[in-house]
Amino acid sequence: MKRFVIAVLVSNISGVLTRVSSMFTRRSFNIDSLTVGETESSEFSRITITFRGDDYIKEQILKQLYKLHDVKEAKVLENDTVQRELLLIKVKNCPETRQDILAAVDIFRSKIIDYSTTSLCCELTGETTKINAFIELLKPFGIIEMCRTGLVALERGSNCLKSN
Repeated sequence: MKRFVIAVLVSNISGVLTRVSSMFTRRSFNIDSLTVGETESSEFSRITITFRGDDYIKEQILKQLYKLHDVKEAKVLENDTVQRELLLIKVKNCPETRQDILAAVDIFRSKIIDYSTTSLCCELTGETTKINAFIELLKPFGIIEMCRTGLVALERGSNCLKSN
């Protein structure tokens, strides 16, 4: 199964996100990640959806999205995109492991955003593989809690998702 990223430009009104996510549920398509936010125009929001499937499922999803009234544009983002996630992760802070954690933070170009005698909270932005590698590296130190955004993505160059 391939991983797909779809960018969807929708009207920035209440209920649109529910209708888009319900379309996936009704057809038993699983969403791996979903992010949404207002665009440069307050009239529109941009939804970035990642899911796994084959080309047939991808085409079905695009067809179904375009049937929704408030969907203005929908596009599969291919290889030439900038993709990022944000991770906030809190790990145990003890004198024996502190230097190893700080070294990992430095190597991954992460930031410590909260420090206490019992925990360190780190922020990391990057591609999904980088986020996953950082999590795996910190597991032995004791992850207290973490949260991560879904994927956000833009096409490189002058290509963009616009409603005409």
